Amino acid sequence: MSQQQKQSGPHIIGPDGQRLTLADLPPPDTKRWVIRRKAEVVAAVRGGLLSIDDACARYNLSLEEYEAWSRAIEKYGLQGLRTTRIQKYRDVPS
Repeated sequence: MSQQQKQSGPHIIGPDGQRLTLADLPPPDTKRWVIRRKAEVVAAVRGGLLSIDDACARYNLSLEEYEAWSRAIEKYGLQGLRTTRIQKYRDVPS
């Protein structure tokens, strides 16, 4: 895809500050969810490129999984999406 084609159509600013379009999102068959990919999906939903329902269907996510990603970003930033650090960021009952 040429740079000009990428710049046309709906877009948002992604988590890394770059222009993000539907074509830039992770492929629907993604199996390995790294921080950047999770953050791109959340940014796409928040920016209106995808609805939550569309994102969940496209990536075979549960609503709870998507919401956990979204909450982790809100509360801890992108590092909250690291699966190896999930215990550190998990809420401790009071």
